[in-house]
Amino acid sequence: MSQSPSEGHTSLADYRTALTSPGSRGPVVASLLARLPIAMIGISALLYVQRETGSFAAAGLVSAGMLIGVSLGSVAQGRIIDRFGPTRPLLTATGLFLASVVALVLTIEAHAPTALLVLLSGATGVTQPMVGSASRALWGRLLPPGPARNAAFSYEAISMEVFFILGPGVAGLLVAAPWPGTGVVAGSACMITGATLFALSPTVRSWGPAEPDGRRLLGALAGPGMRTLALAALGFGMVIGFVEVAVPASATEAGHPTIGGLLLSVWSISSVGFGVAYSLRPWPRPMRLRLPVLLAGFGACVAVLAWPTTLWGLALGMLLAGALITPQSTTHSTAIELVAPAGTAAEAFGWVLTAVTLGLAVGQSISGYLVEHFGPPASFLAAAGGALVVAAVVWLFRGTIRPAGQKSPAPAADFAATAP
Repeated sequence: MSQSPSEGHTSLADYRTALTSPGSRGPVVASLLARLPIAMIGISALLYVQRETGSFAAAGLVSAGMLIGVSLGSVAQGRIIDRFGPTRPLLTATGLFLASVVALVLTIEAHAPTALLVLLSGATGVTQPMVGSASRALWGRLLPPGPARNAAFSYEAISMEVFFILGPGVAGLLVAAPWPGTGVVAGSACMITGATLFALSPTVRSWGPAEPDGRRLLGALAGPGMRTLALAALGFGMVIGFVEVAVPASATEAGHPTIGGLLLSVWSISSVGFGVAYSLRPWPRPMRLRLPVLLAGFGACVAVLAWPTTLWGLALGMLLAGALITPQSTTHSTAIELVAPAGTAAEAFGWVLTAVTLGLAVGQSISGYLVEHFGPPASFLAAAGGALVVAAVVWLFRGTIRPAGQKSPAPAADFAATAP
């Protein structure tokens, strides 16, 4: 069976072609600046609130409020960007984000009630300019279907993973500055500058409004393949949520609580390294198989984390499990091109981000209970079990992972398509 262009492999030359294509350089540089602090602002706010109030509970609520805001804002902004183009929505969001950050900082300094801090942190999350969604959708306009466009989508996923590695570390350094709010202000300034430059770049400004198409309220989720992709992203985020609680708990049990964050960084290192190699020759080739197989493999690797009895063994297990993080992020980004209804690319990316975020919340909440009552190994095993269950459901609906209007392939064709 022939492969859709979005399902093929890429080469290093394809990355070069994508990143040097006409009109791409300005938006690429600006989007890097705008997305660099994406994992930094929330952590910086959490540390800032904890320093000012002395309460981890209040800091956690503020962080959760911002996370929920980002989840809502990513979908809403994505839909508006698809309809009106990126420039006006991003500039509007950037202005509102600036006002929200200023209000949040002033209320933290004034030691305002926690409820007000949570409300303003939610507003800060909602208004964060979603340059990532616009940047990812822009490649569909700059490049024709083929390996170079696939490489561009892989670049988006890999660069985001790098930012998620750097963000918490930079936030931890800046909270030690003479003023603990330095990280919030520096990260926000970086995001505002990058978003403004991106929105005003000639390539982005040429992206005009789209004709209204009368889509239903579900928008991008009106496509059945998009719903299956969101489910896979939900399972992916859920597994990460389990691990993000269980690993620090393992370090605490071992008497080295400060090592927990370092252990989480370990799997990000293998994630980026293997992610580049995987993008050159992904397997399985058909996207409808790739989504459930990668999720199931991820769950199996996380199950291994239940067995090590030392932190060194846990670190090795994290390297193994981390190898399947970026391949999944890349697959999710590439699959949008295949399953999202026409004209919904930015919103579709927002739904993927929302699904991952909701999965994180579910995994973290369940993992906290399991760690407290049964220990970290139970959390790792529960993460694996959840991944396998979600992967099985995605497998059952794998026929929906196809271009709009294409009939679902016969099951036997799935395996024939993987033959060399």
